[in-house]
Amino acid sequence: MRSESVALTRVVPEAEVPPPPSRAARLRTLATEDFDVLIIGGGVTGAGSARDAALRGLKVALVEREDFASGTSSRSSRLIHGGLRYLEHGHLGLVFESSIERQRLLRLAPHLVRPLAFIWPVYAGARVPRWKLNAGLMLYDALSLFRNVKGYRRLNARQVHAAEPGLRTEHLKGGARYYDAATDDARLTLANAVGASEAGATVLNHASVKGLVLEGGQVRGATVLDHLTGEEVTVRARAIVNATGPWSDEIRRLDAPDGTSPAVRGSKGVHLAVPRARLNHRDAFTLLSPKDGRVMFVLPADNFTIIGTTETSTRAHPAEVRASESDVAYLLESANAFFPEAHLTREDVVSAWAGIRPLVASGYHGAQADAGSASREHAIDVSPSGVLAISGGKLTTYRVMARDVVDAVERRLGIPRRRSPTESLPLPGGDIRNLDAEFAAARVEIGDEATAHHLVRAYGSRWRRVWALTFEDTALARPLAEGLPYRAAEAAWGVTHELVHSLSDLLIRRLKVAFETRDQGHAAARVAAEVMAPRLGWDAAETQRQLDVYAADALRIFGVDPAEA
Repeated sequence: MRSESVALTRVVPEAEVPPPPSRAARLRTLATEDFDVLIIGGGVTGAGSARDAALRGLKVALVEREDFASGTSSRSSRLIHGGLRYLEHGHLGLVFESSIERQRLLRLAPHLVRPLAFIWPVYAGARVPRWKLNAGLMLYDALSLFRNVKGYRRLNARQVHAAEPGLRTEHLKGGARYYDAATDDARLTLANAVGASEAGATVLNHASVKGLVLEGGQVRGATVLDHLTGEEVTVRARAIVNATGPWSDEIRRLDAPDGTSPAVRGSKGVHLAVPRARLNHRDAFTLLSPKDGRVMFVLPADNFTIIGTTETSTRAHPAEVRASESDVAYLLESANAFFPEAHLTREDVVSAWAGIRPLVASGYHGAQADAGSASREHAIDVSPSGVLAISGGKLTTYRVMARDVVDAVERRLGIPRRRSPTESLPLPGGDIRNLDAEFAAARVEIGDEATAHHLVRAYGSRWRRVWALTFEDTALARPLAEGLPYRAAEAAWGVTHELVHSLSDLLIRRLKVAFETRDQGHAAARVAAEVMAPRLGWDAAETQRQLDVYAADALRIFGVDPAEA
């Protein structure tokens, strides 16, 4: 079914979803009110911390230099997983914690986090033989307290081939099927930022910290520059959290300009998107690259397949990290080794992107030097001036990281520790009793299966509010990009309810248009600009400037470096 065909069935929206305060109002609040805590960094950890703190009743400010999830939190493998490969390095505590969080997120954000079946094939001479894989998966299920979606299942070679005929059969000894979960990393981050705002936090993207305010040697606030207006305000706060991930050491240098040892080191991870039909697979795969034995994934993502990831140390600036041609070649060659009929070439790559994992620096809190074996556990430290900084961690355990940060804030403020409400409170849109029933209702009311599925997945219980915009203006039912389920109504909703201020905010992070089009969303940008311009007050000159900025952003993020990076 072509996603351009829709039926404008008039639906009755669910309860009103209030928009956030205007940007001017939020800036005014930042400049004139005192906060319990200022959180710097709008990735998943910072946004999650802001939501947790606001739900506990703290007065919270959150600022992000670019956009929510503009760094690592939109460039991951999009997995919510227990971390099966971490068992090999003995990180049992992390696997246990991750497994519990996976189950929690499946329950609290069923629209954003979905079960995903994996096959791990085993070949003769593999670094991980069948007995070791089965023992590991048995322990994996045990560490989830046997509460995973389904328990693992051993497979012989015939069963592996029957499940996935495109997989190489030469020297295939068998394998196993196990379960983890997939997510939309950027929208998971956004849900936390929106949830923080709805809980009373003042959140501002496109605003960077330029300096810290000290009184008596202790931090008491920060100067914040609004990139959209050029206005600079002083935000006063009793506690400050540095949750900037790969940028963490930049904030540390503001706190200690005379020098400080690095707390974070970068590990570059590259992913590719190719048309799913090229591999023609149903399951996700955990594979050991024949190039170097590293664990890699082949992941279904609607009509696309994500292949990743690499893991190499990098000194590249977090804002400038890109995939290199050698990264692309490594992933294509590795995938072709397991899917011999696919014959993937460079021309099959729809998009390639890189992110930086903010690992705890070697020697800092006992961290290891090797990127592959380094723990994804997190560390929190407090500077002499009182800035709390969180480093390390991974997407799956963001809620635990946020909880631990807010616990530390409460200790610093002398507030008795309170239980985190995020343990049981659904994320915005997550209050869905029956996801299948929601999909069915959306298919009937929208008339297009792809659009219905996307809207429920992206907005959860709030999808009706988004679709209702098409009755006020039928032009909002048109697609943003040919062949994809994204609609112009989402651009309007993004501006009013999701803190969208630029084309990149919309097409790279709120939606996956840039990842799923060969032109990285350039054609869609013009459609989106028509919707956004009147809502954001852009004239013709500003609209063209925004299109130019989008083109530069897309090249910076998705351009492939011919040299090694």
